[in-house]
Amino acid sequence: MLGFLSKLFGGSKSEKDVQKLAPIVEKINQYFQECQSLSNDQLRSKTQEFRIRIKEYLAEIDKEISVLTAQADAYGEDQIQDKDLTYQEIDKLKKERDRKIEEILEQIQPEAFAVVKEAARRFTNNEELQATATQLDKDLVVKRTHMRIEGDQVFYKKAWLAGGSEVVWNMVHYDVQLIGGSVLHQGKIAEMATGEGKTLVSTLPAYLNALPGEGVHLVTVNDYLARRDSEWNGTLFEFLGLTVDCIDKHQPNSEDRRKAYLADVVYGTNNEFGFDYLRDNMVVNTTEKVQRKLHFAMVDEVDSILIDEARTPLIIAGPVGTGSNEQQFQNMKPRIEKLIDAQKRLAQQYLNEAKKLIAEGDDDPKSGGLALMRAWRGLPKYGPLIKYLSEPGIKVKLQKAENYYLADQQKEMPKVDEGLLFHIDEKSNSVDLTDKGLGMITKDNEDPNFFVLPDISTALAGIDRSDLPAEEKLQKKESFLSEYSAKADRIHTVLQMLKAYSLFEKDVEYVVLDGQVKIVDEQTGRILDGRRYSDGLHQAIEAKENVHIEAATQTYATITLQNYFRMYHKLCGMTGTAETEAGEFWDIYKLDVVKIPTNLNMVRDDKQDLVFKTKREKYKSVIDEIEVLREAGRPVLVGTTSVEVSELLSKMLQVKKIPHNVLNAKQHAREAQVIAEAGLPSAVTIATNMAGRGTDIKLGAGVKEAGGLAILGTERHDSRRVDRQLRGRAGRQGDPGSSQFYVSLEDDLMRMFGSDRIAGMMDKLGYKEGEVIQHSMITKSIERAQKKVEENNFGIRKRLLEYDDVMNKQRSAVYTRRNHALSGERLALDIDNAFYTVADGLIASFKEQNDHEGFKMACIISFGIDTEITAEQLDKTDSNTLAQALYTEAKTAYLRKADALKKDAMPVFQNIKATQGAHIENVFVPFSDGKRGLQVLTPMNKTIETNGAELVNALERTSTLAFIDEAWKEHLRAMDDLRTSVQNARYEQKDPLVIYKVEAYTLFEQLNNEINKNIVSFLSHAGLPVEESSNVQIREGRQQKTDMSKMRQRKEDMVAAGAGSELMETPDYYDPSENVKREPIIAGPKIGRNDPCPCGSGKKYKQCHGKDA
Repeated sequence: MLGFLSKLFGGSKSEKDVQKLAPIVEKINQYFQECQSLSNDQLRSKTQEFRIRIKEYLAEIDKEISVLTAQADAYGEDQIQDKDLTYQEIDKLKKERDRKIEEILEQIQPEAFAVVKEAARRFTNNEELQATATQLDKDLVVKRTHMRIEGDQVFYKKAWLAGGSEVVWNMVHYDVQLIGGSVLHQGKIAEMATGEGKTLVSTLPAYLNALPGEGVHLVTVNDYLARRDSEWNGTLFEFLGLTVDCIDKHQPNSEDRRKAYLADVVYGTNNEFGFDYLRDNMVVNTTEKVQRKLHFAMVDEVDSILIDEARTPLIIAGPVGTGSNEQQFQNMKPRIEKLIDAQKRLAQQYLNEAKKLIAEGDDDPKSGGLALMRAWRGLPKYGPLIKYLSEPGIKVKLQKAENYYLADQQKEMPKVDEGLLFHIDEKSNSVDLTDKGLGMITKDNEDPNFFVLPDISTALAGIDRSDLPAEEKLQKKESFLSEYSAKADRIHTVLQMLKAYSLFEKDVEYVVLDGQVKIVDEQTGRILDGRRYSDGLHQAIEAKENVHIEAATQTYATITLQNYFRMYHKLCGMTGTAETEAGEFWDIYKLDVVKIPTNLNMVRDDKQDLVFKTKREKYKSVIDEIEVLREAGRPVLVGTTSVEVSELLSKMLQVKKIPHNVLNAKQHAREAQVIAEAGLPSAVTIATNMAGRGTDIKLGAGVKEAGGLAILGTERHDSRRVDRQLRGRAGRQGDPGSSQFYVSLEDDLMRMFGSDRIAGMMDKLGYKEGEVIQHSMITKSIERAQKKVEENNFGIRKRLLEYDDVMNKQRSAVYTRRNHALSGERLALDIDNAFYTVADGLIASFKEQNDHEGFKMACIISFGIDTEITAEQLDKTDSNTLAQALYTEAKTAYLRKADALKKDAMPVFQNIKATQGAHIENVFVPFSDGKRGLQVLTPMNKTIETNGAELVNALERTSTLAFIDEAWKEHLRAMDDLRTSVQNARYEQKDPLVIYKVEAYTLFEQLNNEINKNIVSFLSHAGLPVEESSNVQIREGRQQKTDMSKMRQRKEDMVAAGAGSELMETPDYYDPSENVKREPIIAGPKIGRNDPCPCGSGKKYKQCHGKDA
């Protein structure tokens, strides 16, 4: 029906979007025909021609920005407000400039795309391309073996190394790829089927958007793909005069990485782009920053990065100052194991009771249904229970009982839980202890309330109402709060360990390798190295598995990938599966999804799902089908959702003596070899979702004739995208193939979210064990169940991102202020605001108390002045007038102090220059306010030229950076603690997110006040130390790099951070190049220092491109 209505109104939205691009494709092909008559030199010169056109189009606005920048620089110290207004105008013009760039690129697009297509055609049709050598060619020829220079001519071969293997360029853009490139240029998501050449499509918008010189970032999911794609497509870009680099080839925070970001087209992984942003906001001088403006990003596998990893925080952490709670996990382990064993016995007892009562015909929710509910709420993954629920009519009886206990806001649910030690909600991945469970884990000689969290407001009110002296009341409150904190931590540890034992299974959610717990990605089946569950859950699993429990670390800087990529001026992406998440892409990123038609029609046969009652009969049917397909000469790819299932199927095949390969997280080292063999006739490959996204299975001889690759899915994944990715391995580029999913009512998806109608229908129709049901209605019902999970996950993601949005606003404010200090451009206004804010705070505080003596003392501490504001003025004058008066006093005193500082320092600087020579560039000047000292680095010549003004600027910069960094680090720690502690609000029937937002606002206000007070106090009191000896205090200095040696970077899975706990869906990709059998490294011909330089300059290599070698 929907398809009919869609056709009636002119097709789907994607089809309409594609139709709108038809005229552009036509224009591109017209220009393409014209380009074929150009010589290689003329084709290459098009890049410069486009850049000139762009420069001319932007000339007027660039001039305006230049004039205003010069004007802002010319303003004096007393024109701070004018300077700020000018910078605001510059910001507006820069946004307008970005809009104008898009306008001119739209005009150039057809011709630019045609130039890229023609360059691709020439590489395809020629063994070698010859052109006049440019300076870029001369720089590149030293590093590129596929290039050579003879005289003034450069030669490019059509074959070169990419990702360690030789590639021969044989690709020319189809029309559908031109459509895909146009969609990407518009800042949208192009959904393209497997084998449709997304890597080639990316060359079109990358070339066009690199022309303005603002930089293009191509984001991949792993460093292997970043390196490979930069080398594969790089030659095409370099032939056309663009520079290309890959940030993953260079060390973080290095000069080489900074140079990489200066390239026109920059490849890299999502993690490294994000970590570089964080590191850039930790440096102490602008020369250490590696990134430029975040202008245009093109994200490969965009659904993986911007949906699955959206809530994954990138964290730079350092050693924590205080002790952590590793010991507590070990102490609680015996209690938890005792609890789990007792719960298993209870679940078994209730299941037996349920079986007996239901067999007698008593399935009432208050008797047989109650026992079944208790078994299910106690251990939903209990094997005998899952088996029993697959019997005719039992699942329906459970649903009937559940509906009864869920009615009236779960009014009757406590009756179910009172018979259990703890209860599990598998849908939200949460575990809660019951009173009975609390009693069991509390030892006989312990306080009965050892694991009970007291009502904090009632307890504190009780202390206030007591007749104790004020000092004793304060001590009681501190003691109570300390005890409350310890209990909250203890209860949190218990719940996380319960979750680890009851919801997280070894070889399903994680594996243990080399004494470490490693997360297995549920979408790809790959090991997520370096990834840890958050909120203490990973430490709980480590305790469960008896491996080393890693110590806690303190966060120094953090950002989620979602908030990082939203900072780009223009964002786009490519993937094979984005349509199912189109709503989320639009809600969060304002990214539209356009489905690109395939170049050749898809002929894959996607069959309706086969639904069985039990897993056992499902797996038996899969094995039988494998035998049939093998006999037909077709390769088979069997997709599983866990390591456990892949190993079970492997054993079943071994019994039948069927040769096969297994690919899962335990055997990922053989990935490249297994995938290479997967398309051969009669090959059988069992793989977790590793064989889904990003895997290209090429068919062997005779396979097409036999019917192509057969996909057998052994379970429906929670996400439709994962199933589509698995299906996409067959039917690439018009190849034949088929896909079939096998489902049982015991599968996790069907147990938790499957329609009761399926179970009910199988019962009514009298289906017995071993029989199968297959119908389009059943397949649609399963997809509806998947949609429920996706909606549930989206809700969880949105909630978690609301937490992160609070942090993001704070981070943006702090980093903006930090960048003002780093560049020095708008620092004067920030310091001016700090003086006024501190003055206003003092007036507000002491006017209310009418404490003039305290006010005078605070003015001395904060501003170093004896204020002229009298007690009468403080009492009777309005607050705004008083704040302005105090601000004027304090600022005037500071300016006088700064003038005196310049006067005192100038003779010392002039003496250094006269006695030690002009070779000294920078000097360290020690400043102290009597409590803290700072070493301020300042350029000597500039300080002398500005009569000491540069010294004061350097003091302001250094002190502002120091106090912001110190306070921000502690603030992040407080926010981490807050996020954990607010979860206890659920026990008081309050929303943790609301409390988090309120408390976070208060903490941020405190942060700003602390930063302002520290900066103002230090600047008002700072001076050059009085020399007590002949030792020269002011000495030569050199710019020092920020010390990041003790810092570690990691990605953390956000689990149990909202209402319940969720596993991240965070695909990561294994680097196949690491596991291919290594050939001996053969060194290329080494260029001798005295040999002629390959660039053709005629100079010796050591005097030309070998200078820095």
